[in-house]
Amino acid sequence: MATTPRDNFDFEEQRVRIVRAIEEAEKFLAEQKKLMAEEAKLRRDTDLMPRAMIFQAMLATAALLGAGAAVAKLFFP
Repeated sequence: MATTPRDNFDFEEQRVRIVRAIEEAEKFLAEQKKLMAEEAKLRRDTDLMPRAMIFQAMLATAALLGAGAAVAKLFFP
């Protein structure tokens, strides 16, 4: 029966390599979660912007109509 010598298997080195790989994977996962949270925040901000712009446009239109009515009343009593 053929046997392999135990010297070829360095279990401690393999264990250290596996631990390093797990730590790197956890670091990448944390970075990915951070980027996803940042993307969600930016998406929230850009989704709110059009609503605010519509509201501001409505206010500006009302102000212009009011100013136009005041000028018309001033010049054409």
